[in-house]
Amino acid sequence: MPKMKTHSGASKRFKKTGTGKVKRGFAFQRHILTSKGTKRKRQMDMGGMIDKSDLPKILRMIPY
Repeated sequence: MPKMKTHSGASKRFKKTGTGKVKRGFAFQRHILTSKGTKRKRQMDMGGMIDKSDLPKILRMIPY
């Protein structure tokens, strides 16, 4: 049986934590930042976690 391949696009966007959760970044941070509030931009810098409904699909894409 061949090894499973990691989805290269998913590996650039998501990282696994030690407990098995998946971290992600926020969208809407690249341009037109003057019209977004300071608090909104600061909170988007922190990133977030994947929703549990999307978790099985993401974990299949990043098996290692």
